[in-house]
Amino acid sequence: MKPQDFLDKIVPAAMACHKETGIPASFTLAQAALESGWGASRLSQRGFNLFGVKADRAWKGPVISMDTYEVINGVRVMVPAIWRAYPDWLACLRDRASFFRKNPRYSACFKETTGPGWCRAVAAAGYATDPDYAKKLLAMIDGRNLTRFDQPLKEAAP
Repeated sequence: MKPQDFLDKIVPAAMACHKETGIPASFTLAQAALESGWGASRLSQRGFNLFGVKADRAWKGPVISMDTYEVINGVRVMVPAIWRAYPDWLACLRDRASFFRKNPRYSACFKETTGPGWCRAVAAAGYATDPDYAKKLLAMIDGRNLTRFDQPLKEAAP
């Protein structure tokens, strides 16, 4: 899928998720693009799973069975895996937002109000092992001007 086609498909869900959760659409779009290869991953195509989230025992939703590579005793081997599947992009983004909200290590992220702020906060919280994770997300945000999809959130009424 071409990057613009990918954005055309998930921008509405990312903007809706931003409005519901406060997680900036620009961060969501950059992370989804990076994690799914602009929607090219089999998981995103088969089950709207943009972030490669496996299904654990707590998951009660639909699943996809698909092999993956793991490193076991220093050797890269293919193993069967069960992955979360979603009915649409928004359900995937809501599940990801729930993960961030429930996990205390990401609580500082919710103090951020911008996509770039979220990139740095998520990386600082240890989301990825890649030391350049935040830089990669920031490059995607800047390169595609993804901040144009961020909407100012309305202040809650007193």
